[in-house]
Amino acid sequence: MKPAATFAAILLALPIAAFAAPAEDKPLPLWEAGILGGIASTPAYPGAADRSSRGLVLPFLIYRGLVLRADQTGIGARLFKREAVELDVGLAGSLPARSDDVAARAGMPNLGLLLEFGPRLKVRIAEPSASSRIRLDIPLRAVIEARAGMRTQGFTFEPKVVYEMRSADGLWTFDANAGVAIGDKKVNRYFYEVQPRYATSSRPAYQASAGLVLARVGASASRMLNDDVRVLGFVRLESYAGAANEDSPLMKNKSGASAGVAVAWTLGRSIRLAGD
Repeated sequence: MKPAATFAAILLALPIAAFAAPAEDKPLPLWEAGILGGIASTPAYPGAADRSSRGLVLPFLIYRGLVLRADQTGIGARLFKREAVELDVGLAGSLPARSDDVAARAGMPNLGLLLEFGPRLKVRIAEPSASSRIRLDIPLRAVIEARAGMRTQGFTFEPKVVYEMRSADGLWTFDANAGVAIGDKKVNRYFYEVQPRYATSSRPAYQASAGLVLARVGASASRMLNDDVRVLGFVRLESYAGAANEDSPLMKNKSGASAGVAVAWTLGRSIRLAGD
């Protein structure tokens, strides 16, 4: 769900096609490593009135092993793969958010570093053309907070439909997706509950419940400038109308938008090819 929205989290959300689509289906190296940098603006968390806008430069690693996989969607292990169905177990995360930077959460505990771990089923629905595909992603993630120790903060379920395509020359890739995020009671309490000790005249106590967090549509694209440099961009729109906790005093907006651009520079790659 990436609620503690930061640029690092947005980078993890960019589609696999942005890195993985080769020109003319050329074999890919087993691994690639480089530097990824850019800027992004996003709500501080779903429903927040305050925004987080920042730039960041990060190293990236892509590993395309038969079982172990690492890319911008996280780190994981592919457990099962058939022509149209794939099951993996992955790890992803988002950086913390300080409550002092969010007016609605002033005086409340900070949102810590979050790790999301769990299985994801990917089902290919259709291939409209040789260079495009539609699939259904069905992930179930445990949310783990790393702040003064490790503690579980519930579970999220985020099914979505993804459309991916690339240009005939392989230089352009495009991704569009639509889905929902559903949280159990514990994870929704983490973001939307106001305990009595944190209640104020403008922020009454509130008990959060399980259910819908948001509905989301998004799109992203990348352009390969040369063999080592790619430019990427994304836009994402979210609706919190009908969310299980839309009456929470921490839910300030009914919708939110995010956007960003990044440049990926590959500094090295293996001679060995994926699948060797």
